[in-house]
Amino acid sequence: MGFIKKEILIGVLVSFFATFCGMFIYLEYISRFGFYETIEMIRESGMLGSVIALATIPNLFVFFIFLRKNQEHRARGVLIATIFTALVTFIIKFF
Repeated sequence: MGFIKKEILIGVLVSFFATFCGMFIYLEYISRFGFYETIEMIRESGMLGSVIALATIPNLFVFFIFLRKNQEHRARGVLIATIFTALVTFIIKFF
């Protein structure tokens, strides 16, 4: 039982890392300002939820890599983290 939880946790952590990297790459290539200034401008304009949603695109690739390598529990962790990110995005966007 501990092995399965460890594998799911690895998937969740990889997913959050991929989301952060996706957000960093997205912000670096669309803005001529610094990283933190861009985040502040996006937050002030109310677009933070949309940017987070776009930043989760790398999770798709991570998910399919885990499935191709027959690491279903890690893929499940990626899916859990992606659903969590979607819920956070929903809360940010509509509340």
